[in-house]
Amino acid sequence: MSTDATTFDAATASEPSSADNAARSKLVIALLLVSTFVVFLNETIMSVAIPHLMHDLGVAASAAQWLTTAFLLTMAIVIPVTGFLLQRMNTRPIFVLAMSTFTIGTLICAVSPGLELLITGRVVQAIGTAIMMPLLMTTLMTLVPPESRGKTMGNVSIVMSVAPAIGPTVGGFILAHFEWRWMFILVLPIAIGALILGFKKIQNVSTPRYAPLDVLSVILSAFAFGGLVYGLSSLGEGAHEGAMFPIWLPLVIGVVAMAAFVWRQLALQSDNRALLDLRTFQSRNYSVSVITMAIAMMALFGTVILLPIYTQNVLGLDTLQTGLLMLPGGLIMGVLGPVVGRLYDKVGPTVLLVPGTVVVSAVMWALTLVDQNTSVWAVLAGHMAISIGLAFTFTPLFTASLSSVRKDLYSHASAILGSIQQVAGAAGVALFVALMTIQTTSLVTSGTDQVTALAGGIRLAFLVGAVISLFAVLAAFMVRKPDNDDSEPHYGH
Repeated sequence: MSTDATTFDAATASEPSSADNAARSKLVIALLLVSTFVVFLNETIMSVAIPHLMHDLGVAASAAQWLTTAFLLTMAIVIPVTGFLLQRMNTRPIFVLAMSTFTIGTLICAVSPGLELLITGRVVQAIGTAIMMPLLMTTLMTLVPPESRGKTMGNVSIVMSVAPAIGPTVGGFILAHFEWRWMFILVLPIAIGALILGFKKIQNVSTPRYAPLDVLSVILSAFAFGGLVYGLSSLGEGAHEGAMFPIWLPLVIGVVAMAAFVWRQLALQSDNRALLDLRTFQSRNYSVSVITMAIAMMALFGTVILLPIYTQNVLGLDTLQTGLLMLPGGLIMGVLGPVVGRLYDKVGPTVLLVPGTVVVSAVMWALTLVDQNTSVWAVLAGHMAISIGLAFTFTPLFTASLSSVRKDLYSHASAILGSIQQVAGAAGVALFVALMTIQTTSLVTSGTDQVTALAGGIRLAFLVGAVISLFAVLAAFMVRKPDNDDSEPHYGH
């Protein structure tokens, strides 16, 4: 082990060297898991409600989509800053900051009279959520030894994948019995309880150190991630006239800002002043894992947003039936998460990722055949199958990617992974909805009835998603299990 790594370990006192440290570590991770589950549930709880809200609030799908896209977009903008926060702040104060912000956002949503304030509340919620995810991942990587990370990441996968997956079920159940505001009213006391419990029980497990904040990097990252996601989202409104600027302009701004952001980070990282240290990408395993994760997130969030629209507006199911339809898949992911984690510790990621990505791709191709006559049971089977595929995908990718970088880059690696994950999720939502909208409008204009046209738009969106999923299958063959010492420096400090 290098001198730098030894010094880092001593400074943070991160390795559990006694029964007390082990117990403390388990308590901290458990509290973070529970709290993160609560905030992640809200990432997709709105998806099943979008058709409901379109009717109640009198808005189009392209506007209602922003309840999900704005949430993901805010996370993509905020997460890059969390690498800085995790270095400057200790565990408990940053937890309190995250949960307090999320709770305030939930309160705003609960009292919102219309779409505008509701989106504002979702943005505030997203700020808290954006802090929680890197906090959980960085704390876990600091406390858990390499030989046990797969098992622990299996529990994390319950939060990362099951919470968003059962969001539609929870939302559907609430909407079947209450008005939409109750989706937030019921979450509010849970969020307050998690905040109070965490404030009392969470102990500090790291030592803050000085980390400079480059304001220019923060500005560039906001324009970069924001421009890309907003540009993709605007494609869904391409048919509307009277836009203030061309729909391609935000994309151009995003690409240019991203290039400037990357250049800025490369210039700053040699002095350890980068907002996101891109030396994480010098690990080939990390790079390939991040790419595969991005594709999987596009598939997950694109599917989560389209399936409720399809089942309600094409097949004629109500919100509760739609939620129940998606529940078995969420439960399967929860059951498989720890199992896949233990398998990872034994056999590594490749033998899990390859079949997992193949199943996801196969289901995406099958979804290109759906229409108004498709059996509900076929949709249920497809959702369960894609849930199994994603369960075999997320845990190996989280573990292999973060275990491939050295310890002093954990906060940067988790922030980068979270940023790309959320941008990919938002891009998946935006891309799928845009393709669905454009194709549906085209078919209606040519004389096709609305239901048939919508089914055609959904098929096109899944077709593009199926093509993209093939790249994840190829990348899965290249992900390897890092050695136990792979987190030590193999490249420039």
